[in-house]
Amino acid sequence: MKKLSRAEQELTEFEEVFWALAHASRRHILVVLNSRGGKMPAGDIADRFSCSWPTTTRHLKVLEKAGLVQVTREGREQIYEINRNRLEVAKKWLGWFEGEN
Repeated sequence: MKKLSRAEQELTEFEEVFWALAHASRRHILVVLNSRGGKMPAGDIADRFSCSWPTTTRHLKVLEKAGLVQVTREGREQIYEINRNRLEVAKKWLGWFEGEN
């Protein structure tokens, strides 16, 4: 496997994060998580949305794959927590347009 250059790695990170943020439901999940202290059980997240449980689960998996949330298990519950460090990828990209990078 070819090793990616720094620029290629950054581009891959941008694409993963922005692809996950492209869907309104996933952005809504992050807003809800943030408003509830950054951490919630999966069931509480699902209760906040009108879509089915499988749809909510798919959105959560996309956010997890992009690194925007982390999942831990507490007993029988899965707890989702915002990964604020990963959100820095979006902030960095936006900073380019303000001359910060």
